[in-house]
Amino acid sequence: MADLSQLAAAHLAAAKADERGRSPELLVHDGPLRQTIIALAAGTELAEHNSPDAASLQVLLGRVQVTGDTVELAAGQLAVLTHERHAVRALEDSVFLLTTVTSVGQTAEPQRGR
Repeated sequence: MADLSQLAAAHLAAAKADERGRSPELLVHDGPLRQTIIALAAGTELAEHNSPDAASLQVLLGRVQVTGDTVELAAGQLAVLTHERHAVRALEDSVFLLTTVTSVGQTAEPQRGR
């Protein structure tokens, strides 16, 4: 079982110390399901990219802006990511949980959090 509060704190500290301003970790990889915790230092941006088949972003700490439909999310908020290109920018030190579903039919590789 993963403690998201502890992981968020650890990854935020790592992101603030990282020259790229980010710290990701894949927590769940089970068939097409992926859950990744991502910490971004304030001002850091994940460059524009395509969305997978299905995805959501839940902010655990801080505040982020998701381009595409351009929405701002704060801690505790959840958004479905549409099927268009988007970027994610940390408006302040932030941590979010990205849940994605990739192509169905892949073999399961359970890899659960620490």
